[in-house]
Parts: sequence; C-alpha cells; structure tokens
Amino acid sequence: MLKIVTAPNPILSGSSKKISKIDKNILKLIKEMEETLSAAKDPEGVGLAAPQVGKSLQLFITKPTPKSPIQTFINPHIESKNEANVSSTDTAAPRAKKQTNSTKLEGCLSLPSIWGTVKRNPSITLSYLDKKGKKHAKTFKGLFAIIIQHEIDHLSGILFPKRVFEQNNKLFKSHRNEKGEDIFEEIEL
Repeated sequence: MLKIVTAPNPILSGSSKKISKIDKNILKLIKEMEETLSAAKDPEGVGLAAPQVGKSLQLFITKPTPKSPIQTFINPHIESKNEANVSSTDTAAPRAKKQTNSTKLEGCLSLPSIWGTVKRNPSITLSYLDKKGKKHAKTFKGLFAIIIQHEIDHLSGILFPKRVFEQNNKLFKSHRNEKGEDIFEEIEL
C-alpha cells in the first residue's frame, strides 16, 4: 500500500508526464494504487491519481461504487464535453460526497476533511489506454464523468478547491462531534 500525498506537497500542483511504455514498474504501481484506493475507508475513495501517491505520471484509477471493479486510465484525454455543467449537488454519490443538509460535496483524499461544491460536465468523451495498453474512446456520464474530471485535474496539478473558488462556491471543513456525526463548517479565506 502507498502513502497518499497531501497538500501542500508540490507534486500535487505540477503537470504529469505521459507514460511511454506500460512495463512491470507501471503495472506494479497500478496494483499498489488499487490496494491504496481499496483501503481508503473514511472517507471511501472513488478515484486516485498517480500524483496523489507521489508519482508525476498520467495515470489514475476509479471505483465509483463499492461493487464497481477498479478501472485504470493511462494517458487520458478529454475529447469532448457536454456543454451543460452539473453540480456535485445534482448527483447522488454517497461514497464520493459527504452531505451537509441536502447538499452533496466533492472531496479529495489529498485534502482530508475539506469539501466543496464543484460544477462539472455531466458527460464527457475520453480517450485513454487501459493497463494492457489497449486504446479506448468512451463516453462517461453522471458520477463517473465527475470523478474522471476530478482525477484529470490532478494530472494537470489542479486541486478541487481551485474549481470551487473559480465558481464562487463555498469550501467546508468537516469534523466529528461527540456523537460521531459529521459536522461541516464553512472555511473563510
């Protein structure tokens, strides 16, 4: 299992390099990332990008639901986006977002206890390689599209709070009260 890098580590703000060859080292990294994502329980992770484990490579994995298989995306590129944006408040994603009243919030394993609302495209067409090196071009919708856009931001050195602020939305910090309930407090910057 790998250690998840947290902000303000500079690797999280740099651009990632394309993977030229899927060799045993890349396959080992993917396996270790899968173990790391599967072990993330509070909160449960739905995606993990290579920069989050200290590797500046264009690679991420996703697991949108507890029963979903983990999928690998190498050298991903968004070919097209649906013009309408969807807010993380519009999708039902209990594992991906915590809830404050009726609002779903986007979070990140590299920013523990930080949450915010981000508007993202509800449908994207993505080209990428799988871990066997096979090329794919596929359209993703809803939660899966949101997760992919979040992970691609990581590959460009963008953390989700930047998107929150660009959209003039609010950022929250969570903690648990004595009863074990999640409490969200707005962060004033």
